[in-house]
Amino acid sequence: MELTPRKKEILKVVIENYIATAEPVGSKAIAQQLTSKVSTATIRNELADLVEMGYLEQPHTSAGRVPSPKGYRLYVNELMEQRALSLQETEEINQALQMKMQELDGVISKAGQMAAALVNYPAYAMAGVKSELAVQRFDLLPVDAQSFIAVVMTEDSRVKSRLLHTELPVDAAALSDLAALLNSQFTHLHVSEMSRRLMDLSGEMSPHAFVTLNVAVNYGIEVLEGSEKNRAVTAGANNILKLPEFRDADKAHELMSFMVENPENLPVPAEGSHMQILIGPENVNEALKDTSVVVASYDIGDNMRGLIGVVGPTRMDYATVAARLSYFAEGLTRMFGKQEREGLPPTPKEDSEES
Repeated sequence: MELTPRKKEILKVVIENYIATAEPVGSKAIAQQLTSKVSTATIRNELADLVEMGYLEQPHTSAGRVPSPKGYRLYVNELMEQRALSLQETEEINQALQMKMQELDGVISKAGQMAAALVNYPAYAMAGVKSELAVQRFDLLPVDAQSFIAVVMTEDSRVKSRLLHTELPVDAAALSDLAALLNSQFTHLHVSEMSRRLMDLSGEMSPHAFVTLNVAVNYGIEVLEGSEKNRAVTAGANNILKLPEFRDADKAHELMSFMVENPENLPVPAEGSHMQILIGPENVNEALKDTSVVVASYDIGDNMRGLIGVVGPTRMDYATVAARLSYFAEGLTRMFGKQEREGLPPTPKEDSEES
Protein backbone atom coordinates (compact mmCIF):
# COMPACT_ATOMS: atom_id res chain seq x y z
CA MET A 1 0.00 0.00 0.00
CA GLU A 2 1.42 3.36 -1.06
CA LEU A 3 1.85 6.28 1.31
CA THR A 4 0.45 8.95 -1.00
CA PRO A 5 0.81 12.74 -0.51
CA ARG A 6 -2.82 12.88 0.69
CA LYS A 7 -2.19 10.17 3.27
CA LYS A 8 0.86 12.09 4.47
CA GLU A 9 -1.15 15.31 4.74
CA ILE A 10 -3.88 13.55 6.71
CA LEU A 11 -1.28 11.94 8.99
CA LYS A 12 0.32 15.35 9.60
CA VAL A 13 -3.06 16.88 10.51
CA VAL A 14 -3.86 14.01 12.90
CA ILE A 15 -0.49 14.25 14.66
CA GLU A 16 -0.52 18.02 15.07
CA ASN A 17 -4.12 17.99 16.36
CA TYR A 18 -3.33 15.20 18.80
CA ILE A 19 -0.22 17.05 20.02
CA ALA A 20 -2.40 20.08 20.74
CA THR A 21 -5.42 18.36 22.32
CA ALA A 22 -4.39 14.87 23.53
CA GLU A 23 -7.76 13.72 22.09
CA PRO A 24 -8.35 11.24 19.21
CA VAL A 25 -8.87 13.06 15.90
CA GLY A 26 -11.95 12.40 13.74
CA SER A 27 -12.61 12.77 10.02
CA LYS A 28 -14.68 15.97 10.35
CA ALA A 29 -11.87 17.83 12.12
CA ILE A 30 -9.42 16.61 9.49
CA ALA A 31 -11.65 17.71 6.58
CA GLN A 32 -11.71 21.27 7.93
CA GLN A 33 -7.89 21.52 7.87
CA LEU A 34 -6.92 19.86 4.59
CA THR A 35 -5.68 22.11 1.79
CA SER A 36 -8.13 20.58 -0.72
CA LYS A 37 -11.75 19.53 -0.38
CA VAL A 38 -12.03 15.87 0.50
CA SER A 39 -15.19 14.08 1.65
CA THR A 40 -15.31 12.63 5.15
CA ALA A 41 -15.96 9.21 3.59
CA THR A 42 -12.71 9.44 1.64
CA ILE A 43 -10.88 10.62 4.77
CA ARG A 44 -12.22 7.64 6.72
CA ASN A 45 -10.89 5.29 4.03
CA GLU A 46 -7.50 6.98 4.17
CA LEU A 47 -7.50 6.76 7.96
CA ALA A 48 -8.27 3.04 7.76
CA ASP A 49 -5.33 2.60 5.39
CA LEU A 50 -3.03 4.53 7.74
CA VAL A 51 -4.13 2.30 10.62
CA GLU A 52 -3.47 -0.81 8.52
CA MET A 53 -0.03 0.53 7.57
CA GLY A 54 0.81 1.10 11.26
CA TYR A 55 1.00 4.91 11.22
CA LEU A 56 -2.18 5.45 13.25
CA GLU A 57 -4.07 3.62 15.96
CA GLN A 58 -7.79 3.56 16.79
CA PRO A 59 -8.34 3.38 20.57
CA HIS A 60 -12.05 2.53 20.22
CA THR A 61 -14.25 1.38 17.34
CA SER A 62 -16.18 4.64 17.06
CA ALA A 63 -13.41 6.98 18.17
CA GLY A 64 -11.01 9.04 16.12
CA ARG A 65 -7.42 8.08 15.49
CA VAL A 66 -4.19 8.69 17.39
CA PRO A 67 -0.61 8.46 16.09
CA SER A 68 1.52 5.37 16.62
CA PRO A 69 5.28 5.53 17.30
CA LYS A 70 5.80 4.68 13.61
CA GLY A 71 3.60 7.65 12.67
CA TYR A 72 5.53 10.01 14.95
CA ARG A 73 8.81 8.80 13.45
CA LEU A 74 7.62 9.58 9.89
CA TYR A 75 6.38 12.97 11.11
CA VAL A 76 9.74 13.86 12.71
CA ASN A 77 11.75 12.61 9.71
CA GLU A 78 9.64 14.00 6.85
CA LEU A 79 6.54 15.99 7.75
CA MET A 80 7.51 18.24 10.66
CA GLU A 81 8.18 21.83 9.66
CA GLN A 82 11.27 23.40 11.18
CA ARG A 83 10.16 25.96 13.72
CA ALA A 84 11.84 29.34 14.13
CA LEU A 85 11.95 30.71 17.66
CA SER A 86 10.12 33.95 18.36
CA LEU A 87 11.90 37.05 19.62
CA GLN A 88 10.42 36.51 23.07
CA GLU A 89 11.67 32.92 23.23
CA THR A 90 15.22 33.78 22.20
CA GLU A 91 15.33 36.71 24.63
CA GLU A 92 14.18 34.46 27.49
CA ILE A 93 16.86 31.88 26.67
CA ASN A 94 19.56 34.53 26.28
CA GLN A 95 18.64 36.08 29.63
CA ALA A 96 18.84 32.68 31.30
CA LEU A 97 22.29 32.13 29.80
CA GLN A 98 23.59 35.30 31.51
CA MET A 99 23.49 33.53 34.88
CA LYS A 100 26.67 33.08 36.89
CA MET A 101 27.68 29.43 37.09
CA GLN A 102 31.01 28.44 38.60
CA GLU A 103 31.36 24.73 39.37
CA LEU A 104 30.58 22.20 36.65
CA ASP A 105 28.10 20.31 38.85
CA GLY A 106 26.30 23.59 39.46
CA VAL A 107 26.20 24.27 35.75
CA ILE A 108 24.69 20.87 35.03
CA SER A 109 22.00 21.28 37.68
CA LYS A 110 21.14 24.81 36.56
CA ALA A 111 21.02 23.80 32.89
CA GLY A 112 18.56 21.00 33.68
CA GLN A 113 16.31 23.39 35.63
CA MET A 114 16.39 25.90 32.78
CA ALA A 115 15.56 23.27 30.16
CA ALA A 116 12.56 22.06 32.19
CA ALA A 117 11.30 25.64 32.49
CA LEU A 118 11.76 26.29 28.75
CA VAL A 119 9.61 23.36 27.60
CA ASN A 120 7.40 22.52 30.62
CA TYR A 121 8.45 18.87 30.47
CA PRO A 122 10.76 16.91 32.77
CA ALA A 123 14.37 17.51 31.76
CA TYR A 124 17.80 16.12 32.52
CA ALA A 125 21.36 17.28 32.11
CA MET A 126 24.63 15.39 31.95
CA ALA A 127 28.31 16.01 31.51
CA GLY A 128 30.72 13.35 30.35
CA VAL A 129 33.94 12.86 28.47
CA LYS A 130 33.83 12.66 24.68
CA SER A 131 36.27 9.78 24.58
CA GLU A 132 38.43 7.74 26.94
CA LEU A 133 40.58 9.80 29.24
CA ALA A 134 44.15 9.05 30.25
CA VAL A 135 46.38 9.95 33.19
CA GLN A 136 48.57 12.99 32.63
CA ARG A 137 50.73 12.66 35.75
CA PHE A 138 51.30 10.49 38.82
CA ASP A 139 52.81 11.61 42.13
CA LEU A 140 53.56 9.29 45.07
CA LEU A 141 54.04 10.82 48.52
CA PRO A 142 55.41 8.71 51.42
CA VAL A 143 53.38 8.48 54.64
CA ASP A 144 54.86 5.57 56.61
CA ALA A 145 56.58 2.23 55.96
CA GLN A 146 53.53 0.65 54.34
CA SER A 147 51.42 3.61 53.24
CA PHE A 148 51.67 6.37 50.65
CA ILE A 149 49.44 8.95 48.99
CA ALA A 150 48.88 8.54 45.25
CA VAL A 151 48.01 11.73 43.35
CA VAL A 152 46.54 11.30 39.86
CA MET A 153 45.99 14.15 37.39
CA THR A 154 43.85 13.26 34.36
CA GLU A 155 44.10 14.84 30.93
CA ASP A 156 41.09 17.06 31.64
CA SER A 157 43.05 18.56 34.61
CA ARG A 158 41.06 16.85 37.37
CA VAL A 159 43.19 15.81 40.35
CA LYS A 160 42.36 12.91 42.67
CA SER A 161 44.35 11.52 45.60
CA ARG A 162 44.04 8.65 48.06
CA LEU A 163 45.95 7.11 50.94
CA LEU A 164 47.02 3.64 49.74
CA HIS A 165 48.45 0.73 51.72
CA THR A 166 50.98 -1.89 50.64
CA GLU A 167 51.51 -5.43 51.83
CA LEU A 168 55.29 -4.95 52.04
CA PRO A 169 57.36 -2.03 53.36
CA VAL A 170 58.40 0.59 50.80
CA ASP A 171 60.81 3.46 51.39
CA ALA A 172 60.72 7.02 50.02
CA ALA A 173 63.51 6.39 47.49
CA ALA A 174 61.65 3.42 46.03
CA LEU A 175 58.48 5.52 45.77
CA SER A 176 60.38 8.18 43.83
CA ASP A 177 61.63 5.56 41.36
CA LEU A 178 58.13 4.09 41.01
CA ALA A 179 56.65 7.54 40.36
CA ALA A 180 59.19 8.07 37.57
CA LEU A 181 58.27 4.66 36.13
CA LEU A 182 54.55 5.49 36.28
CA ASN A 183 55.06 8.79 34.47
CA SER A 184 57.19 7.20 31.75
CA GLN A 185 55.15 4.03 31.22
CA PHE A 186 51.53 4.63 32.35
CA THR A 187 50.58 8.17 31.31
CA HIS A 188 48.59 9.00 28.15
CA LEU A 189 47.28 5.43 27.97
CA HIS A 190 43.71 4.20 27.98
CA VAL A 191 42.59 1.89 30.78
CA SER A 192 42.96 -1.30 28.71
CA GLU A 193 46.48 -0.28 27.68
CA MET A 194 47.44 0.43 31.30
CA SER A 195 46.37 -3.07 32.32
CA ARG A 196 48.39 -4.66 29.51
CA ARG A 197 51.46 -2.56 30.32
CA LEU A 198 51.23 -3.63 33.97
CA MET A 199 51.20 -7.31 32.99
CA ASP A 200 54.15 -6.79 30.64
CA LEU A 201 56.21 -5.38 33.53
CA SER A 202 55.29 -8.12 36.00
CA GLY A 203 58.21 -10.31 34.99
CA GLU A 204 60.75 -7.47 34.77
CA MET A 205 60.49 -6.17 38.36
CA SER A 206 61.08 -7.52 41.81
CA PRO A 207 57.89 -8.85 43.44
CA HIS A 208 58.33 -6.25 46.19
CA ALA A 209 58.31 -3.29 43.77
CA PHE A 210 55.61 -4.79 41.54
CA VAL A 211 53.15 -5.07 44.45
CA THR A 212 53.42 -1.31 45.09
CA LEU A 213 53.27 -0.48 41.37
CA ASN A 214 50.15 -2.62 41.04
CA VAL A 215 48.41 -0.70 43.85
CA ALA A 216 49.24 2.67 42.26
CA VAL A 217 48.24 1.65 38.71
CA ASN A 218 44.94 0.18 39.87
CA TYR A 219 44.13 3.42 41.64
CA GLY A 220 44.88 5.32 38.42
CA ILE A 221 42.52 2.98 36.52
CA GLU A 222 39.81 3.52 39.15
CA VAL A 223 40.13 7.31 38.76
CA LEU A 224 39.81 7.08 34.98
CA GLU A 225 36.81 4.78 35.12
CA GLY A 226 35.10 7.11 37.58
CA SER A 227 35.85 10.14 35.41
CA GLU A 228 34.27 8.53 32.37
CA LYS A 229 30.89 8.10 34.04
CA ASN A 230 28.31 10.72 33.13
CA ARG A 231 27.37 13.15 35.87
CA ALA A 232 23.62 13.49 35.61
CA VAL A 233 20.80 15.44 37.25
CA THR A 234 17.07 15.70 36.60
CA ALA A 235 14.72 18.65 36.95
CA GLY A 236 11.01 19.25 36.69
CA ALA A 237 10.04 15.60 37.12
CA ASN A 238 6.75 16.73 38.66
CA ASN A 239 5.79 18.21 35.26
CA ILE A 240 4.79 14.65 34.41
CA LEU A 241 1.74 15.04 36.65
CA LYS A 242 0.38 17.83 34.41
CA LEU A 243 0.17 15.52 31.37
CA PRO A 244 -3.08 13.63 30.67
CA GLU A 245 -1.07 10.58 29.57
CA PHE A 246 0.19 10.19 33.14
CA ARG A 247 -3.02 10.59 35.12
CA ASP A 248 -2.48 7.01 36.25
CA ALA A 249 -0.54 7.48 39.51
CA ASP A 250 1.39 4.21 39.17
CA LYS A 251 2.49 5.06 35.63
CA ALA A 252 3.59 8.56 36.65
CA HIS A 253 5.41 7.23 39.73
CA GLU A 254 7.32 4.67 37.65
CA LEU A 255 8.62 7.31 35.24
CA MET A 256 9.41 9.88 37.93
CA SER A 257 11.26 7.29 40.02
CA PHE A 258 13.35 6.19 37.04
CA MET A 259 14.32 9.76 36.15
CA VAL A 260 15.21 10.76 39.71
CA GLU A 261 16.96 7.54 40.79
CA ASN A 262 18.68 6.54 37.51
CA PRO A 263 19.48 9.76 35.60
CA GLU A 264 22.74 8.29 34.30
CA ASN A 265 20.68 5.71 32.35
CA LEU A 266 18.70 8.31 30.39
CA PRO A 267 19.41 8.45 26.63
CA VAL A 268 22.41 10.27 25.19
CA PRO A 269 22.92 11.15 21.51
CA ALA A 270 25.44 9.21 19.47
CA GLU A 271 28.99 10.58 19.42
CA GLY A 272 29.15 13.44 16.92
CA SER A 273 25.36 13.90 16.84
CA HIS A 274 24.09 17.34 17.87
CA MET A 275 20.50 16.25 18.47
CA GLN A 276 18.52 13.03 18.64
CA ILE A 277 14.81 12.29 18.96
CA LEU A 278 13.75 8.91 20.37
CA ILE A 279 10.08 7.98 20.09
CA GLY A 280 8.24 5.47 22.28
CA PRO A 281 9.75 1.98 21.98
CA GLU A 282 12.92 3.43 20.39
CA ASN A 283 13.86 4.13 24.02
CA VAL A 284 15.50 0.94 25.23
CA ASN A 285 14.57 1.31 28.88
CA GLU A 286 11.15 -0.08 29.80
CA ALA A 287 10.33 2.96 31.95
CA LEU A 288 10.53 5.21 28.85
CA LYS A 289 8.53 3.03 26.43
CA ASP A 290 5.50 5.37 26.48
CA THR A 291 7.52 8.57 26.22
CA SER A 292 9.59 10.47 23.71
CA VAL A 293 13.00 11.93 24.45
CA VAL A 294 14.69 14.87 22.72
CA VAL A 295 18.35 15.28 23.67
CA ALA A 296 20.92 17.82 22.45
CA SER A 297 24.65 18.05 23.10
CA TYR A 298 26.90 21.03 23.68
CA ASP A 299 30.66 21.45 24.00
CA ILE A 300 32.04 22.08 27.50
CA GLY A 301 35.70 22.01 26.51
CA ASP A 302 38.51 20.02 28.14
CA ASN A 303 37.48 16.95 26.12
CA MET A 304 34.00 17.02 27.65
CA ARG A 305 30.51 17.47 26.32
CA GLY A 306 27.27 18.34 28.04
CA LEU A 307 23.85 16.92 27.28
CA ILE A 308 20.41 18.43 27.75
CA GLY A 309 17.41 16.14 27.40
CA VAL A 310 13.65 16.44 27.63
CA VAL A 311 11.25 13.59 28.46
CA GLY A 312 7.63 13.96 27.43
CA PRO A 313 4.63 12.17 25.95
CA THR A 314 4.82 10.74 22.44
CA ARG A 315 2.48 13.57 21.37
CA MET A 316 5.21 16.04 22.35
CA ASP A 317 5.43 19.21 20.26
CA TYR A 318 8.63 18.01 18.62
CA ALA A 319 9.22 21.11 16.48
CA THR A 320 9.03 23.53 19.41
CA VAL A 321 11.03 21.36 21.81
CA ALA A 322 13.75 20.69 19.23
CA ALA A 323 14.05 24.37 18.31
CA ARG A 324 14.28 25.57 21.92
CA LEU A 325 16.66 22.83 23.01
CA SER A 326 18.94 23.36 20.00
CA TYR A 327 19.17 27.12 20.59
CA PHE A 328 19.80 26.60 24.30
CA ALA A 329 22.57 24.07 23.60
CA GLU A 330 24.25 26.46 21.15
CA GLY A 331 24.19 29.17 23.81
CA LEU A 332 25.78 26.83 26.37
CA THR A 333 28.54 25.93 23.91
CA ARG A 334 29.32 29.61 23.44
CA MET A 335 29.28 30.20 27.19
CA PHE A 336 31.70 27.36 27.90
CA GLY A 337 33.87 28.41 24.98
CA LYS A 338 34.24 31.81 26.67
CA GLN A 339 32.74 33.45 23.63
CA GLU A 340 30.49 35.73 25.65
CA ARG A 341 32.59 38.60 24.38
CA GLU A 342 31.30 37.78 20.91
CA GLY A 343 27.73 37.74 22.17
CA LEU A 344 25.08 35.07 22.46
CA PRO A 345 23.54 33.41 19.40
CA PRO A 346 21.98 36.13 17.23
CA THR A 347 18.38 37.04 17.97
CA PRO A 348 16.16 36.45 14.91
CA LYS A 349 14.83 39.43 13.02
CA GLU A 350 11.17 40.32 13.36
CA ASP A 351 10.25 38.67 10.05
CA SER A 352 11.43 35.28 11.36
CA GLU A 353 9.06 35.43 14.32
CA GLU A 354 6.22 32.96 14.14
CA SER A 355 2.96 34.52 13.19
